Amino acid sequence: MMRRLKSIASGRASVSDPGGDLSTSKSKMEHESNQRDLHKVEVGEKSSKAPKELTVFNSSETTASTSSNAVNGKKPENTDHKELPKNMPEMKIRDGKNANGEENVKAKCLETNEFVAIKKVLQDRRYKNRELQIMRLLDHPNVIHLKHSFYSTTEKNEVYLNLVLEYVSETVHRASRHYIRVNQYMPFLHVQLYTYQICRALNYIHRVIGVCHRDIKPQNLLVNPHTHQLKICDFGSAKMLVPGEPNISYICSRYYRAPELIFGATEYTTAIDMWSTGCVMAELLLGKPLFPGESSVDQLVEIIKVLGTPTREEIKCMNPNYTEFKFPQIKAHPWHKVFNRRIPPEALDIVSRLLQYSPTLRFTALEACAHPFFDDLREANACIPNGRHFPPLFDFSPEELADAPPELLQRLVPQHAKK
Repeated sequence: MMRRLKSIASGRASVSDPGGDLSTSKSKMEHESNQRDLHKVEVGEKSSKAPKELTVFNSSETTASTSSNAVNGKKPENTDHKELPKNMPEMKIRDGKNANGEENVKAKCLETNEFVAIKKVLQDRRYKNRELQIMRLLDHPNVIHLKHSFYSTTEKNEVYLNLVLEYVSETVHRASRHYIRVNQYMPFLHVQLYTYQICRALNYIHRVIGVCHRDIKPQNLLVNPHTHQLKICDFGSAKMLVPGEPNISYICSRYYRAPELIFGATEYTTAIDMWSTGCVMAELLLGKPLFPGESSVDQLVEIIKVLGTPTREEIKCMNPNYTEFKFPQIKAHPWHKVFNRRIPPEALDIVSRLLQYSPTLRFTALEACAHPFFDDLREANACIPNGRHFPPLFDFSPEELADAPPELLQRLVPQHAKK
């Protein structure tokens, strides 16, 4: 790492232009889509790939008993699930595994003719499943909905937790790859819609539920291709962060990993999700990842190439143990040079507010929602090009807006959407 940074600082190696031709990013994206980040998991976060095939399960073979009804007893359980029928005589699996070969499978409830997704996770008998505990608390239009859960046992006496989730056909990752394949940029309105809904969901997750997702990336952002409603999914890495309690630092997929995690911080905050959001937004604008590191160390190099060398104070905010470490001095790459000329200043501004070294200086999710970058969404007659209305964007609950400053609320909700 130091050799590369010194080479960049001395001018012998140039800072690559992230805003280059879209066609040059295809091979990199193809490689990344097939690459799997290995995550060290905390105790109680154990997981496993699902079997290649699931055939049929009956209600007599399932148990609806789940682990604790709330995490730390702080939030009430969401009991108003739009569940499948309690009597599920048959739920036949149409596809044995998803396109990436992961544990999620598409299934169909023959009783209701409804498609669902089933996430099958190996359950350690010694621990409660944190993902299930958290998912039972979630109830938001921009968060995937848990319909049902049950346990199943294999012939080897392995216990699996099965999470039955609403089915959403597309992801932001696949949508982005589509535009890359045809050598186009994602429509600017789509970038606005998706980024706004990510921020709105994170505001709910962070402020109302008190949870950090810890794996925001395009693959974990489901999107309805007709309405463009976005839903955050995969809470397998999510956790309630308790001040003073250490957390694992090797978390979050590499391209979207906040610098404090790379520096080995164990007492981080929900600001790591906001960094990831900035990386996702930048990727949608560029058509390729902004920080395409090939390893954890290389990831830090890619960040420094754009943001410049962090100051001593910034390093202290990320991990005080590194304040005496001497980094070669590299100047920040101006944001208007990182992106091409078609990107308006409002977009550059919000990206720069999300991608701050210091976690405390990053936008919160609600601050991001109120940014002028999203003003187009607040227009009274705005709609999707296909003529459909936008998905719900401004129906905030009182809990989502609790303690928000009046000036922020004034910018956040347009007059036509106020009751």
